[in-house]
Amino acid sequence: MKKVLVCDPLAKEAIAILKDAGLEVDERSGLKEDDLVGCIGGYHGVIVRSATKITRRVIEAGKSLEVIARGGVGLDNIDTACAKERSIPVVNTPTASSVSVAELAIGLMFAVARGIAAADASIKAGKWEKKRFMGRELHGKTLGLIGSGRIGTELAKRAVALGMKVLIVRKTRKESPYGTLSTLDEMLPAADYISLHIPRTDETRNIINRETIAKMKDGVIIVNCARGGVVDEKALLEALKSGKVRGAGLDVFDQEPPGDNPLLAQENVVATPHIGASTKEGQFRVGTEIAQLVVDRLKA
Repeated sequence: MKKVLVCDPLAKEAIAILKDAGLEVDERSGLKEDDLVGCIGGYHGVIVRSATKITRRVIEAGKSLEVIARGGVGLDNIDTACAKERSIPVVNTPTASSVSVAELAIGLMFAVARGIAAADASIKAGKWEKKRFMGRELHGKTLGLIGSGRIGTELAKRAVALGMKVLIVRKTRKESPYGTLSTLDEMLPAADYISLHIPRTDETRNIINRETIAKMKDGVIIVNCARGGVVDEKALLEALKSGKVRGAGLDVFDQEPPGDNPLLAQENVVATPHIGASTKEGQFRVGTEIAQLVVDRLKA
C-alpha cells in the first residue's frame, strides 16, 4: 500500500478521497525540515499547503517520492528545481481558491477605504466618532492590478461590477475583458487602489518599494493578498506614516507570523493572518482537487 504524508490541514472530504483510493494517509502538521528529512523516506506522496516547506534536503531524503502536491497556487515553498532534477512531479490547484482570495482583496479594499476596523474598535470602546471616519468610495476609482492570472481576473470582474476602472500590469500582453493593459510606470500615478497578485520571485521581490511608491498618486490604498516579500515593508511603513499611502490591507508578510511588525501598530493598516484561501468553499475545492491529483499519480 502506498503512503501519503499530509503536512498541512486538509478538508475531511479530501482525506476520504485518499483513503477510499486505497492509500495509507498520515496527517502530521507542524513538521520542520529535520522532522521531514527523518520521515519522508517512507512516503510515496506528500501534500502541503503554504506553511510546510519542501526543501532540497527533504526531496533528496524522499527516496520513494512519486509526487509532491501543493494545495493552492504558489510553489515558492517547494524546491521545484530539485524535484525536476529527480523527476518527481509537482502538482497544485491554481484555480481552487481564486474566488476566495479575490473576495478577501475586495473586502480589504472596503475595510481600508471606510476605516471599518478602527470604527469597530471605536464604537466598542463606547465612543461615537462619526465625524472621524470619513471614508471614500470604490465606485468611479481606478484599480491597478499587478498580476492578473486567475485570482487577479476574479478581482477584476468584481471591481468592474463595482464601477471601477481597472488597469492591468502583467507579463503577457493578452487583452482582458475586465480591464486595460498598462505598464507599471503608467499605472502607478493613475491608480487610487493597487492590488498585488503575483508570485514572489527574484523579479518581483519588493516590486513595491520607495521608488515605485514615489510614483504613486497621493492617498493611494495598497492591498497585498499575494506573497510576503513583494512589498518592501519598511518603505510601506514610511509611506503610511507620511500619508503618501492612505492605507493598506495586508494578508501576507515577509515573516509569518509577523511578530511585532510595526505595520500592525498603524491604524490605517487592516491586517489578516494569511487567510486569503481560508473559506469553507475554497478549502473544500483545494482539498478535494489536490487529493484527486495525488490519487491520479499514485494509482496510475
